[in-house]
Amino acid sequence: MRSFVLGAFLALALAGLGVFWWQGRAEVEQGAPPPMVQEPVANPTVLPSVDVTDLQGPAPPEASELTREQRRFFRYDRNRDLRITRNEMLSTRTDAFRKLDKDGNNLLTFEEWAVATVGKFEGADVDGDNSLTQREFATTAPKPAKRKPACRC
Repeated sequence: MRSFVLGAFLALALAGLGVFWWQGRAEVEQGAPPPMVQEPVANPTVLPSVDVTDLQGPAPPEASELTREQRRFFRYDRNRDLRITRNEMLSTRTDAFRKLDKDGNNLLTFEEWAVATVGKFEGADVDGDNSLTQREFATTAPKPAKRKPACRC
């Protein structure tokens, strides 16, 4: 019984909030300026001319310096709402997925996934005997990440 009453109260609160929002939008639209009416051009073949020697446009906006973490955050936050959704987080992985999805059906089968591994194996198997020696296998190791030297300030 309590959940029913609570649900009814929340529904009324949301409806009231919607009415206030709707009326606020109507006031904004009533206060909007009327649309501009353009005057008809007497001779459309003659281009208008204006003296712009004393005019100056607005200054361009200055770019703010972002920290490294802010740049990394905005790389994922595509719509700039200061929140990263699951889809935004996964969007950086779609190119790698599309490279593996050979038939383009958005399903990654084992065979499609194995193509990368088979290619790596065939590239490492220099003598072509379908087996890797220790020396050949060592070429498949991931490259170590390049470390930046520590700042010596």
